[in-house]
Amino acid sequence: MPVSLLLLPVGVLIGAVLGLTGAGGSVLAVPLLLFLLQLEPAAATGLALGVVAASSAYGALQRIRQREVLWIPALLFGASGALFAPPGRWLASQMPPAVLLAGFGALALVIAGRMLMQSLRHPEEALVVRAGEGAAVAAEPLLCRLSEHGRFDWRPRCMAGLITGGVLTGLLSGFFGVGGGFLIVPFLNQLNAVSMRPAVATSLVIIAAISGSGFVAHIAVEPVDWPALGLLAAGGVGGMALGSVQARRLAGPVLQRIFAVTIAAMALAVFWRAA
Repeated sequence: MPVSLLLLPVGVLIGAVLGLTGAGGSVLAVPLLLFLLQLEPAAATGLALGVVAASSAYGALQRIRQREVLWIPALLFGASGALFAPPGRWLASQMPPAVLLAGFGALALVIAGRMLMQSLRHPEEALVVRAGEGAAVAAEPLLCRLSEHGRFDWRPRCMAGLITGGVLTGLLSGFFGVGGGFLIVPFLNQLNAVSMRPAVATSLVIIAAISGSGFVAHIAVEPVDWPALGLLAAGGVGGMALGSVQARRLAGPVLQRIFAVTIAAMALAVFWRAA
């Protein structure tokens, strides 16, 4: 089958996987582009950033309408991540393809392991996915959001935690072409005591900002096949929309485990290609 005919369905698959996971789903974008479209690592990670940015931006708009996004963490985390995604993208452009692939494979195995453990230890969290339809939620009492007077408390620990999370996520996202939800959601859960639903919703805004910044940096160092990106991005948005229709029926710990095993298998394939 010609590569051009695969672009749209591959984009749909990327968007659907991103939408039907709470965190970590975008890591499948790079292997799909590597193996189904036979792209080189640099091109695959760059295009993955573009597709993930478009898909997550669409999902973020849905969650903004539902008032599920926590804006202070989203802006702090997203701004620091967007600032450091370009250096991550530049570093990736300086790496030999084999090193980039090996590093991505190791990261994918970590994400697969975390996803599997979450589905086993906290199966109820697997029901909360990025494309899911959710009712509006009340503002979360973030540990670093409100002072005793009900105003945002700019405590150093809070600021340092959000900025550190953004820096790490931005570097990894730019370097490997992933969305970074596997870091964003745990940071919001642990640092700010945010429950799963608003954490997942907020992660979409952050992912859109970081992936978009990384993709802009990619354009500066690598040529881009714009027609191919257009088809992939259209498919990604369509996949996210499809996920919103099917999330209630499909989302759950079993699907999360299937994704985890698939990511692990893809990681092993990436290692094989890097060898």
